[in-house]
Amino acid sequence: MTDTATTGRALPHPTREEIRLESVLHALSDPMRLRIVRELASREAELSCSQFELPVTKSTTTHHFRVLRESGVIRQVYRATAKMNGLRRDDLDDLFPGLLDTLLAAADRQADRLRDHG
Repeated sequence: MTDTATTGRALPHPTREEIRLESVLHALSDPMRLRIVRELASREAELSCSQFELPVTKSTTTHHFRVLRESGVIRQVYRATAKMNGLRRDDLDDLFPGLLDTLLAAADRQADRLRDHG
């Protein structure tokens, strides 16, 4: 899990076995959280919280990241002073094959539709 030897600060994450479909779907039901996950999936890399440009307050952003972490959708680790975020794709794909890709594709189609007709 998190390397506490180098950071001294570990954030709680569910184990793979503790991740529940209901929690994942709840986490992804919010537009801001879905936006975060789409960004992580498109970059396929860890991103710091500050790399996300979200139209909400810092405290609301913190809440969204916490919901994603506690549901098992993302993993957060401290690297120096930055809190880095990574998609738990391997865990999600193992537990719910095809779910993440299906949801991301649907979100892309919705974004295109809203952009074209919004």
